Amino acid sequence: MYKTNNIILKTTTSLIAFILLGFAVYLFFAGHNSPGGGFVGGLVTSAAIVLLYMSYGMDAIEKILPIDFKILIPIGLIIALFCGVGAFAFNMPFLTHTFGEITIPILGEFELATAMIFDLGVYLTVLGTTVSIIINIAENQNRTE
Repeated sequence: MYKTNNIILKTTTSLIAFILLGFAVYLFFAGHNSPGGGFVGGLVTSAAIVLLYMSYGMDAIEKILPIDFKILIPIGLIIALFCGVGAFAFNMPFLTHTFGEITIPILGEFELATAMIFDLGVYLTVLGTTVSIIINIAENQNRTE
């Protein structure tokens, strides 16, 4: 099969993927106080990774990101489950969350919330599911050609 060398696509993909990954980090950390969170952050990260796969090909990206995205699904589910069950240790209902503030020298005060741990589980689950589905579709498409 003939494959064209799309220098414009590869160049813009590098910039767009960087912007998407930065926006995904913002969405993840802003999620417990404003719109965003693990679900949307996972989708935006998935979009960046799929864009890289489309531009550079499966082999090139698998060398850079040697991640089996299917493994992220149970890891994310376990993190989210343990976050919800962790409330039982404090005699609270399932999925009860709490927060506190810490002071980091030079950087200042930061709010820590257990909801971010839950969001991490959701993020990993969504990232693993979305990328695995799209990679599976692409591999099946390549087999039929």
